[in-house]
Amino acid sequence: MQGTLAKMTTELQDPVKYHLPLGEQAIELNPYIGKSIKLTFTGKISCIHCQKAIKKSYNQGFCYPCFISLAQCDLCIMKPETCHYDKGTCRDPKWGEEFCHQPHYVYLANSSGIKVGITRHTQIPTRWIDQGAVQALPILKVQSRYISGLAEIAIAEHVSDKTSWQKMLKNLQEPVDLLSKRDELLALCQQPLAAITEQFGATAIEVLKDATVVDIKYPALQYPTKVKSFNFDKTPEVSGVLQGIKGQYLLLDTGVINIRKFTGYEVEFSA
Repeated sequence: MQGTLAKMTTELQDPVKYHLPLGEQAIELNPYIGKSIKLTFTGKISCIHCQKAIKKSYNQGFCYPCFISLAQCDLCIMKPETCHYDKGTCRDPKWGEEFCHQPHYVYLANSSGIKVGITRHTQIPTRWIDQGAVQALPILKVQSRYISGLAEIAIAEHVSDKTSWQKMLKNLQEPVDLLSKRDELLALCQQPLAAITEQFGATAIEVLKDATVVDIKYPALQYPTKVKSFNFDKTPEVSGVLQGIKGQYLLLDTGVINIRKFTGYEVEFSA
């Protein structure tokens, strides 16, 4: 089968169910665990927005003109606290209203250890699975992406806001009592969160007291002890026994590959 890669789609099951999109096709990957597979990059790359043929992709799948012009590629997507919509300089105000001025969740996750993160309400639990989290807990519901960024900054003073992808792939994380950690962090952040509420109104932040922890299990026979990462630009043919899938990574006995990184690459899949 051959087609253009997109990030793997997932379903929260026990374990997570994965599909690999190749153009209009979608390959169910779980049945291939324990079997030999091969991914061959044909040398063709296309922008996931304008479909233009390109030699290099930016920001996981965009051509350079789209990368520097689209709202979804702006710095404020990675750093929501830098949102400049109110200044009238948003690259695409309509897109911002549709995606950024919508409810967001601030969450705790155990991926390579405990971390704080944010996501749109439509991306739960997808965001957690994409990060390789084994536990996750939404702790706040907020009115917009900008507010979620402010809340995340406050909480990140006390806990990491990043994932170590190598540690995540080795599956070395210890279980965490996320409910107790939530209560501890909200107490520590009471003042900055109150300041956000004072600035944006009483409904700006909702504490999710009744939320429950989501446990996530991944389809894997074993995890790597040493992480060797493949890159289609340097190694067009990637093959090996598929030992597992976690986050957006295929775990082969020969190394790992981040499928999301190569969105827009045309690949041939065989098994």
